[in-house]
Amino acid sequence: MAITSRVLEAVRRPHVTTDLLQILKAVIAATAAWWFALVVLDSRMPFLAPWTALLTVHATVFRSLSRGAQTLIASALGVLISFLIGNFLGVHLWTFALSLLLGMLGSRLPGIRMEGVAIATTAIFVLGSGFGEQQPLLNDRLVEIAVGVGIGVVVNLLIIPPLRDRQAAAYVDSINRRMGAVLGDMAEAFSVSWDTDRAEEWFGEAVSMQEELETVQETVRFARESERANPRSRLPTPLGRRGRPARAGPTQDVSYEEILLRVDEGILHLRHLARTLRDASYAEGAWDDWFRERWSAIVRDAGHAIADPDLDVEPVHHRLDDLALHLSDQEGLPRQSWPLYGSLITSMQLIATIVDDVASTREAREGDRENPST
Repeated sequence: MAITSRVLEAVRRPHVTTDLLQILKAVIAATAAWWFALVVLDSRMPFLAPWTALLTVHATVFRSLSRGAQTLIASALGVLISFLIGNFLGVHLWTFALSLLLGMLGSRLPGIRMEGVAIATTAIFVLGSGFGEQQPLLNDRLVEIAVGVGIGVVVNLLIIPPLRDRQAAAYVDSINRRMGAVLGDMAEAFSVSWDTDRAEEWFGEAVSMQEELETVQETVRFARESERANPRSRLPTPLGRRGRPARAGPTQDVSYEEILLRVDEGILHLRHLARTLRDASYAEGAWDDWFRERWSAIVRDAGHAIADPDLDVEPVHHRLDDLALHLSDQEGLPRQSWPLYGSLITSMQLIATIVDDVASTREAREGDRENPST
């Protein structure tokens, strides 16, 4: 039962579901193309249609259209090369090598570079399938290739056209929660005590988030592409139309790209904050208890705001200003403490601005729960 539950949990994840759907659509497209070539066209080379169909089912509809067109052109050139060489020079070892040479040179042509190698592979299939015995007709082979590309595009277009918006939203949600968790842990430790190792863990987590952010940014770019030429993009999505979050109100003109840019800035400030606390662990002397209590509460609320926007927390900006004003009026605070205290306040002011921007887009946390199949 435990294994079954783990499998079901993994399948429910947006990226796993999307990958499984793409595999299923590739199987359907290739099988349908093979049947069409074998039964309807009565082809003597029925493998060309399913092969090109398989190459055409990409992760997005736009990519299927653009790469499918490249596959069509490249495969047609491969058939043409093999047809000319096979008819006029015959099938020999040196003509086989010649067709591969021409195919690989043709794969560098502008406009078909992504699928250009299909020139050479198509030539391999045609020449290696007994060209002399079958004497394939050029028009028939071109029709089979066109059928394969067409079926691949139609299957990807009609059977749940992939939208990666929910997957992108889930990744944004994940990194926001991680950032909030680090701030919460900082607040808890600072209110009592912490050491260098604890601060190193915060710094390492911030570095890990920076690396994950690259994956998140790529996923969002992929989600943008998945909206192009996709009939499902007309429906409301977490990313919204034209790259805007689907949310009414003052945050409607904020895109996920802008949110991720702000999150990137927040992680940089979080790394600086972790480094400051690490260095402060070596400092001598007692901390001001009033500052310690107030600053910890502010950091804790900032972490809650970015990790869970449903929580009702008091805005932190004015509290940081009050904290700075109180310290400036306080007598007896050692002068050597001001750079450290000021750095902690400044870092949190910068992070607080970013927290307000990110926490205002609630869909980033709910996208993976509303429709996990996209």
